[in-house]
Amino acid sequence: MTTAIFPNTTPILRIGCAGWSLPAPPEHLRAQARSQLQRYADQFDTVEINSSFYRPHRPATYARWAQSVPDDFRFSAKLPRTISHQRRLKECAAELEAFLAGVTELGEKLGMLLLQLPPTLAFDASVAERFFADLRERHAGAVACEPRHVSWFTLEAERLLRAFSIARVGADPARVPRAAVPGGDHRIEYLRLHGSPRMYYDAYDEAALERVARRLSRCTTVTRERWCLFDNTALGAAQVDAVRLQRLLGLNR
Repeated sequence: MTTAIFPNTTPILRIGCAGWSLPAPPEHLRAQARSQLQRYADQFDTVEINSSFYRPHRPATYARWAQSVPDDFRFSAKLPRTISHQRRLKECAAELEAFLAGVTELGEKLGMLLLQLPPTLAFDASVAERFFADLRERHAGAVACEPRHVSWFTLEAERLLRAFSIARVGADPARVPRAAVPGGDHRIEYLRLHGSPRMYYDAYDEAALERVARRLSRCTTVTRERWCLFDNTALGAAQVDAVRLQRLLGLNR
């Protein structure tokens, strides 16, 4: 069994996965009729709602999810692709309002909004500023942005993200070196680990997880929360890796 090699540090550390699908429970537990989300929350204190990227959910669904998890659990809700990929951040006020009307039913358990941009979406200061302003008029909570075009990793883009208190995701694999490191507003840092060497499929080796643990454990006078979400879900590696990282950090629930 792996023992904890890094102590807890000042920032709140949240470790979880992109989605909460779990294998079927043993037969003797099925009579408890507990949902996959409830069983997931036994092990983790955060999760990404990736399904909101593909389709809308009713406000009552978000409210039910919030009621299914402990008080310290937090959701990261992914903005719809209609906003990021179809509208490409332009003229999407109606879509944004509809999305927020649903996710606000998570209440205090809404910990983060996640905006993942398409690889083809280059940084356009006027478009980005207009969208971020619209978002901030409607939502004051934490926001993380995962840009994937090289033009977003510039000083101008960094300044704009900070101006709107938006964290830039640190991603693995990284499309450019700076993409591996969280940026923007550092009061909350957000890592998304997509699997290596095959994205979405492969598990991380022990050395890679130890590097992540060291980064998450760094002392800081700025960062109040660090999130680390595993997106290598295709073959079930995400939950295994997340548990391994929890053990390295001494964070088992």
